Amino acid sequence: MSELAETAPSAPLETTLTETQRVIDAFVAPTKTFTDIRRKATFWGPLIIMIIVGIGYSFSIQQKIGWERVFENNLNQVPAKAEKIESQPNAETIKAVSAKFTAAATYGYFIIILVITALYALLLWATANFGFGGTSKYSQIYAVSMYSGLVINIKFILAIIAIFAGLAPDSFLINNPVGTNIGYYLSTDFPLWLRSFCAHLDIFEIWSLILTVIGVSVVAKVSRGKAAAVVIGWWIILVLVGVGFAAAQG
Repeated sequence: MSELAETAPSAPLETTLTETQRVIDAFVAPTKTFTDIRRKATFWGPLIIMIIVGIGYSFSIQQKIGWERVFENNLNQVPAKAEKIESQPNAETIKAVSAKFTAAATYGYFIIILVITALYALLLWATANFGFGGTSKYSQIYAVSMYSGLVINIKFILAIIAIFAGLAPDSFLINNPVGTNIGYYLSTDFPLWLRSFCAHLDIFEIWSLILTVIGVSVVAKVSRGKAAAVVIGWWIILVLVGVGFAAAQG
C-alpha cells in the first residue's frame, strides 16, 4: 500500500500568473487572464499601464498641441455652444479656465476611469449575478473590466505617435484622436448625436467589449451568450444615454 501511495500521480498544481503574464495574456490568451482573476482579483498591471500611457498622452498634448487649442477644437464641435461663449463679455477668461480644467482632467484621467469602471462593473456584476445566475464577486468583475480596457491604451499610444509625427493641431480632438472609428471621419456638418454614436463604432472599443464578454463569462461562470447579453446590453444603453446628451447639446 505504501508503494502504491508513493507511485500514485500527484494532483496537478494550479497554474498562477504574474501581473505581467496577465497583461500579455489579455491580448493573446484572454481566457487565461480571466481564469486567474478568479484566483486573485488584482489589477495592478492595467492600472500602471493606464497611468503611464495617460501621462505620456497628456504630456504630448501639452508639448505639441496646447490646452487652449484642445479646448477650442472641442468647442468647435458644437457650434451653438461656441457662439454662446463667444457672445459673453468674459469669453477669453472662460476659455482660459476651461483650458486649465481640460489639462487637469486629462492628467487625472486615470482617476476618472477608476470611478467610471467602478460604476460599470457594478452594473455588470449585479446583472450577471442576479439576472443570469452568475457567481462572480464584484472585485472579479472590476478586475475583468480593467484588463479588458488594456486594449484602449493602444489607441492612445497611436495618438502619441501621431502627435509627435506632426498631426495638425487644428484637427486634433482629445476624445477621438485617431481614425479607429467611423465618427473620426464625420465633419461638423453631421449632427453631434450621429458623430457621438459613430465614435463608439471603434476597433478598440469593440475589442474591449469582446474581452469583457469573455471575462464575465469566465468569472461569473455563465455562458458566453448570457455574458454577451449583459455586456452588450449595458453598452448599448450607455451609448444611447451619451447620444441623448449629445442630441440635447445640438
